[in-house]
Amino acid sequence: MIENSMSMKRSFSLFQFFIFSLFALAQTISITTDHTQLVLRVNDGGRLYQTYLGERLSEQTDLSQLNMPQAGLSSSCIKGLEAYPVMGTEDYYEPTLEIHHADGNPTSVLKYVEHSQQGNETAIVLRDELYPVEVTLYYKVFPEEDIIQQWTEIKQDEKGKVYLGRYASSILYFEAPNYFLTEFASDWAKEMQMQSQELQFGKKVVDSRLGTRANLMAQPSFELGLGEPVCENKGTVLMGTLGWMGNFRFTFEVDNQHVLRVVSGINHDAGTYLLRKGEAFRTADFYFTLSTNGVGEGSRRFQHWMMNHQLHKAKDDRMTLLNNWENTYFDFNEEKLVALFGEARDLGVDLFLLDDGWFGNKYPRKNDHAGLGDWEVTHDKLPNGIPYLVKKAKENGVSFGIWIEPEMVNPKSELAEKHPDWIIQLPSRETYYFRNQMVLDLCNPQVQDFVFGIVDGLMQENPDIKFMKWDCNSPITNIYSLYLKENQGNLYVDYVRGLYKVLDRVQAKYPDLYMMMCSGGGGRSDVKGLSYFTEFWCSDNTDPIERLFIQWGYSQFMPAKAMCAHVTEWNRRASIKFRVDVAFQGKLGFDIGLKGLSDDDRQYCREAIREYKRLKNVVWSPNLYRLVSPYEGQHCVVQRVNDSKTHSILFAYDIHPRYGERLLNTRLQGLDADAKYRVKEICLMSGRQSWLSCNDKVYTGDFLMKVGVKVTSGNDLVSHIIEITREE
Repeated sequence: MIENSMSMKRSFSLFQFFIFSLFALAQTISITTDHTQLVLRVNDGGRLYQTYLGERLSEQTDLSQLNMPQAGLSSSCIKGLEAYPVMGTEDYYEPTLEIHHADGNPTSVLKYVEHSQQGNETAIVLRDELYPVEVTLYYKVFPEEDIIQQWTEIKQDEKGKVYLGRYASSILYFEAPNYFLTEFASDWAKEMQMQSQELQFGKKVVDSRLGTRANLMAQPSFELGLGEPVCENKGTVLMGTLGWMGNFRFTFEVDNQHVLRVVSGINHDAGTYLLRKGEAFRTADFYFTLSTNGVGEGSRRFQHWMMNHQLHKAKDDRMTLLNNWENTYFDFNEEKLVALFGEARDLGVDLFLLDDGWFGNKYPRKNDHAGLGDWEVTHDKLPNGIPYLVKKAKENGVSFGIWIEPEMVNPKSELAEKHPDWIIQLPSRETYYFRNQMVLDLCNPQVQDFVFGIVDGLMQENPDIKFMKWDCNSPITNIYSLYLKENQGNLYVDYVRGLYKVLDRVQAKYPDLYMMMCSGGGGRSDVKGLSYFTEFWCSDNTDPIERLFIQWGYSQFMPAKAMCAHVTEWNRRASIKFRVDVAFQGKLGFDIGLKGLSDDDRQYCREAIREYKRLKNVVWSPNLYRLVSPYEGQHCVVQRVNDSKTHSILFAYDIHPRYGERLLNTRLQGLDADAKYRVKEICLMSGRQSWLSCNDKVYTGDFLMKVGVKVTSGNDLVSHIIEITREE
């Protein structure tokens, strides 16, 4: 029996719907960027449908002529489909919302109430006539970048427990002859591997249920070719990504009418959410662009958007660095570190990063089996503490950064002994350990305070720390929160929200702190995370050949300024030049023992760093042109162009060419056709001359884009960095 108060609310709701129905029939809602348009319309039953998504229509277009469903028709038999379908209604396909009311009713019918459009944001209110449930659909446009952001808020005012079984951010509909999906498979050291397939009838799901390190097996981004496979410079492509540092889910469903539904949001699997009375459940942010000129255009849009609106401290500089990890691993002391400060100075980098192994006393951090959670400096390893290291680094002319993994704990730690209730773990079963560690329960406000306190304590003691590497090496295992008790379905969502609260506090108190988002490699690589972090660690795999593929994949969405790329000992068959030239494409760093290099190799690194600092604003330009794909042969060529088209950098790599392979000119893009450009190879090894036939010659932009120049060769593991400068 439903309470009388609910009946009153129903009556009021019915009265509202009667009033609004006078206006609803004529409601057409248009959401536009410079080149894309999404049209929604209310039918005569008060339901909201998508009637168009495509290239922007002219202002003279009569939007009422778009296909429009009528009340009572099954939405699976029409081309205009519901903007936020609920499980249990007449739509038989993947829903966006599944709600279980307090009286046991398993569905809602959402009808249009009102909408508002202020600036670049549109809010559309939908409501159930029978239950006090309200859903608001939000759309925010970034017109110049042609990006649309979508999210949803779900509210309920029932007495009793209401559960959400699904809570998607977005559903989009497409009708094309064929659909081709490009997804990004991942694993440790195999991040962002691109693979494609044609979608047939039925569902294809790309998802994660790892909690933390959520992007270990799959990445929260996709590309969808409409009518033809995804191509770099032609065709209509939907590019989408989810901003959420946790479990995600994309569902691609081709229905019986060959209409494709794309549902995006937080993964609801093992996440039935108890929605409290009066609470507003905000879904994750879904971002998309619809390019009619292939993924190249879409990538430039996303990179401009990241640089203009999303990436933390996007307009600020980035620091080149020397990391000690692959140099010393856990085996270091003050003397070794101070010597490395000198190497950092001689190399010419801006910052020294102290990695794992500096903390723990009762259980010193000698390996990854102990000490995690005990964030006190190891006295016998570093007797003068972190302040001494910060001071000595400063004396050597470099800034100081430090590694932390604040969300994690080793069972062999003082923290685990003192606060077992702070750890996510099953109360009555054998514990499973991933990498000898467990995850702290960030659903718990006390744990949030503790995690914030790790950063705060280091910064209070060492205000000159400039950089932190925030690692996260374990997914959530033993999935149970002592804090949440009976609401275990809330764990995955509330954990991420707890993490956001911590990061909000860090950013508010230390706005000048640079932070790297790391998760055993690219286990965290979403655009929401990069609103808190200045950069991210793409992969532990720093083999330069593998990095060409990894960086190619990430460049589909991520700006170079955010992509950490380090020179290491991985793949010594590749010269130091080749390794440096690959890392030159991103945010450059070094994690290598310099004493093991020859004098010529060390000199090349120094000169390359100087050139990198001179050219980094071009290297980091969002105007990216992927010219030759490593997926299509044994070469890779990538170009960056500044906004004014006066300066460009070309990166060319020969991997393992076949004997006698036919080599073609590479045609450049993004230049001014009428301008003249000087082409000059830079970053040459000491005493070497460029053998490129185009070196130090002047060409028109038209020539470079239509005829091109030969920058690849039949040589094994050879690289070229070419500067292209407009002649006045």
